[in-house]
Amino acid sequence: MMAAMFVFYIWLRCRLQPKLGPALPDAGDVPRAEKIRLLGAGLLPLMIFAVMMVPFVNGWTSLVESSAIGALAAFFAAVAKRRMSWQVFETSVRQTLGISCMFMWIILAALGFGAVFDGLGAVSAIEDLFTEQLGLSPWVILILMQLSFILMGTFLDDTAMLVIVAPLYVPLVGALGFDLIWYGVLYTITTQIAYMTPPFGYNLFLMRAMAPPEITLRDIYISIIPFVGVMVLALSLIMLFPQIALWLPEYVYDK
Repeated sequence: MMAAMFVFYIWLRCRLQPKLGPALPDAGDVPRAEKIRLLGAGLLPLMIFAVMMVPFVNGWTSLVESSAIGALAAFFAAVAKRRMSWQVFETSVRQTLGISCMFMWIILAALGFGAVFDGLGAVSAIEDLFTEQLGLSPWVILILMQLSFILMGTFLDDTAMLVIVAPLYVPLVGALGFDLIWYGVLYTITTQIAYMTPPFGYNLFLMRAMAPPEITLRDIYISIIPFVGVMVLALSLIMLFPQIALWLPEYVYDK
């Protein structure tokens, strides 16, 4: 849904201001065979994604097993396209090990933090503060939680945010009567919004590194405003109509 909203916005903006998205000078001279070849090159990542996600969504494999299937599929694809060398293999293994070890330490710290946090009764105390003492409604509490993600996203990544707030927010969301899968979708979208908001949006600095020298950081800050608006609109739709995020899991797991 969000991809369709992005495509519609870009199409509408380019229709209103054609100079923002002019056609390539030689776009009409590309042979049909070359277009088909380029289209076929984009199908391989989709096939790897399908091989990894279909067993997981249907419950045939766990998340870890699906990750292993995706890694093997990517490895065999690289071998088939003759792009896998010993140097590429060694580099990918080293980087994967580094990232995996980092996440293991983060998860270990999160489990310890959550156990102490819950053991001290902090979750119950904060729940009582919001619902009883302040008298806030569940929706007001949920919106405040989403705003806190946007605030933290200006200087933290999604994993750090999850480690900090999961021991507090997940039990609180369940106590408020919201669906945890639905809230997980809200969390994912909100963290992506946080990545695109100044002053320390990770995606903004990534775009600046990839942009031509004449594109300034201020230009990027201004350019992301409509895209943040589209994501906020998508987030609002999912909050108002939870079935947008829940119909597929319910369809698959109720079979």
